[in-house]
Amino acid sequence: MAEHTDDVQRQIEQLRMQIDEIDCRIVELLNERAAHALAIRELKPKVQLGLYDPKREEEIFTHLARCNEGPLYSDNLREIYEAILHVMKEL
Repeated sequence: MAEHTDDVQRQIEQLRMQIDEIDCRIVELLNERAAHALAIRELKPKVQLGLYDPKREEEIFTHLARCNEGPLYSDNLREIYEAILHVMKEL
């Protein structure tokens, strides 16, 4: 029984290590996304575009729903991305 418990503990630790690696990749990608958003922000005034574009936000949400293969629900992704977009606007 103890051996089984130890095996499960090892599996949990391995999965947690993988999650930590994924989290670092997510942070890297969020920073990359932020850099692109800042570059777009600099370009928008040159073509008389406003900084906030609600139509673009809806395009993003639609795109995310198409990309989503689960297990997250599209509504969950929308919540996550609403927070991401909020932070991006504050940069």
